[in-house]
Amino acid sequence: MLPDGGAPAAQDPAPEVVSIAPGAPGDAPTWVNAAKTGAGASYEAYVDGQYRDGGRTGVVSRVWFSLADGVLTETMYGLIHEAQIKQLRFAVVTDSGLSVEGTDTTSRTEYLHTDEQGRPLSPAYRVITTDKAGRYEIEKRIYTDPDGQSLVVRVSIRSLRGDITPYLLLEPHMANTGVGDSGDAVAVARILVGDAETLEPGALYASEGDTHLVLQADRPFTTASVGFVGASDGLTDLADGRLDRVYRSTGEDTGSIMLTAGLSRVRAGQTLSQDFVIGFGASRQDARRAANDSFSTGLDEVLARFNGEGGRVGWEDYIAALTDLPRIAEQSADGGKLAYASALMLKVQEDHTHAGALIASLSNPWGDTVDAASPSTGYKAVWPRDFYQVAMALLALGDTETPLAAFRYLPQVQVRADTPGNTGATGWFLQKTHVDGEIEWVGVQLDQTAMPIMLGWKLWKAGIVSDAELATMYGRMIKPAADFLVEGGKAGILWNDRQVTPPWTQQERWEEQEGYSPSTTAAVIAGLTVAADIARASGDPASAARYQAAADDYASKIEARMFTTSGEFGDGNYFLRLSRNEDPNDKAPLGENNGQPAMPEDRIVDGGFLELVRYGVRAPNAPSILATLPEYDDQTREDRFRVHYDVNGVPGFRRYGNDGYGENTDNGGNYGVGGMTPGQRGRVWPIFTGERGHYEIARAVAEGAGDAAFEAIRQTYVRGMESFANDGLLLPEQVWDGVGHGTPRGYQPGEGTNSATPLAWSHAEYIKLLRSLADRAVWDRYAPVERRYGQSGR
Repeated sequence: MLPDGGAPAAQDPAPEVVSIAPGAPGDAPTWVNAAKTGAGASYEAYVDGQYRDGGRTGVVSRVWFSLADGVLTETMYGLIHEAQIKQLRFAVVTDSGLSVEGTDTTSRTEYLHTDEQGRPLSPAYRVITTDKAGRYEIEKRIYTDPDGQSLVVRVSIRSLRGDITPYLLLEPHMANTGVGDSGDAVAVARILVGDAETLEPGALYASEGDTHLVLQADRPFTTASVGFVGASDGLTDLADGRLDRVYRSTGEDTGSIMLTAGLSRVRAGQTLSQDFVIGFGASRQDARRAANDSFSTGLDEVLARFNGEGGRVGWEDYIAALTDLPRIAEQSADGGKLAYASALMLKVQEDHTHAGALIASLSNPWGDTVDAASPSTGYKAVWPRDFYQVAMALLALGDTETPLAAFRYLPQVQVRADTPGNTGATGWFLQKTHVDGEIEWVGVQLDQTAMPIMLGWKLWKAGIVSDAELATMYGRMIKPAADFLVEGGKAGILWNDRQVTPPWTQQERWEEQEGYSPSTTAAVIAGLTVAADIARASGDPASAARYQAAADDYASKIEARMFTTSGEFGDGNYFLRLSRNEDPNDKAPLGENNGQPAMPEDRIVDGGFLELVRYGVRAPNAPSILATLPEYDDQTREDRFRVHYDVNGVPGFRRYGNDGYGENTDNGGNYGVGGMTPGQRGRVWPIFTGERGHYEIARAVAEGAGDAAFEAIRQTYVRGMESFANDGLLLPEQVWDGVGHGTPRGYQPGEGTNSATPLAWSHAEYIKLLRSLADRAVWDRYAPVERRYGQSGR
């Protein structure tokens, strides 16, 4: 390693220095690849169930980061959806041309802190990128400061062949957009102390409004510049292998900007090591202070605090507190690596201002073609359905604090009389919101209204919610939700003024179709049945009777409303994905969606009927369930309507036949590029491998099967889900099924696509599958529901 970190480039003339960068506002901005291989944040301990400074973990860090293609991608500060950085990568000038990380490199992602079995103990990462032409290798160690608002990036750049000159490229997306940003670049700060001048490291600055970041290094840059993307940015200038001009500021103009820092030349066979800290704050001074504090603490010590090593409180403490994690990890087929990574991912994806606010994914689906000119949450938002899956998985791990905080959070996203803009029915839960409760989408999805009730009942039966708190929450949240599941009502918020009459739902779990849905109805029946139990405990027997009567009515009509006896496939007897009305035999068309044409309802099959078994509404050997399995499993059907695909020997399933939520089969393009087109195709989702595994557990339990049956489930479904994880042990929303033209990324079958990774629901399903195997009982099964409706053969 070079003692001074490298040697200056002597042969190139110094770039021209210009005060103000031209070319505003720059190219139209987008986000980046959503196939993350890493996602991280600090572990923060609750203070009385909330996030406040001064607890066991000190100052609450509100910084999250993600990794994709070997580079730092969306980095959030403030609320969990408030991105401030699009990406940070390196461009390397070599003797044979310019090479850019991500585009011209391969990568691998590793965890910095693991136990003796290689199981991750914190979401701190080592990311290694290697030039495809074999000229250099870059290692980055990335983690946040748990005691401040900063991100640490420690870099080692090794020349493998020939001399190289690296440049750091930082693309801010301040205040959650790629427009409106200002920037300044300082290579070296000259400080006068008396008559003496000293040189200190410079910095890169970006801001929009009252949100600021600064990137500081442990030594001066050789040069620094800021410019507008596509016009005056460093990467554009470096196309010829030289940085000809540097700009100190964006001046009065704002737009899509890139900050560039030149690093010392690295001779062949040598390594340059340099540390960077990105600080965030409400002012430039606050951001500088955050970065300086991390350097002052010492970056080794920052990592030790992040990990929770020794007497420090950090991620090790959280993992150690998960009392059921070691037991359920024994059910894994990979030595527990994905189980431990899943535990980290589920907790990472919680906001640090609103305790218990659990988001769907720390990504923006197909982000590299998503416009970033306006704020976008992507999947960094609250859906009560995904929220329920995560809370239940955390409970399965033995985390009692986060699910309780989640339960207490839920009233923020329930429609009340005082919900902004509401003039209609109350009690139902908003479709999608920001973590602070700001309304984003307002479709009525009845499963999302049932699941908060189901979560509350589980926490009550586990002794986590007291009788007194349950009674309070019954009046505040549970009773209004249960009343809506019985009575329905007319929505009156934003665009939505539809009448909803349960169990008919305005949208089912894929947020696209209205009607009678097996999966939605399963949740509604379970929610009402446990609501009746809660009502009795809360001294409201009249409501209890009403809830149970409604559940009985809905349960008695499941097959009549949703099971066709004259279908297009097989012998004609199977559950539909959804029936638009109460006649499942009328072949009514479902609505057009995601570029796909309307198709008769009897041609669209999905796995939603398995939720009837999961919650206990139907027995695993119920005739309607058994009749549907062959149609769900049919792999001879044409690709449009086929759902089941064996991917590398793993049972994989699409959401439903005719799904268009995915890459284009005609050209491999991202979803939504060029509008909704007929070539779009939804791919295989790992969630459904877990759902099928849960069904097989329920059937094995019902049949009194022995160890061999459960081992077969482990080898098929647990190992199958593990096969879908990437090298960062993250599970995607969708994996490539091999249908249609390949994509520009060259996906292989079973590889996660650019839809969304990590998907919290995927990790939750995996954890719940392990817990169900360990218990030999389905974790999401509700005893009162099973006793009433799910006895053998019903």
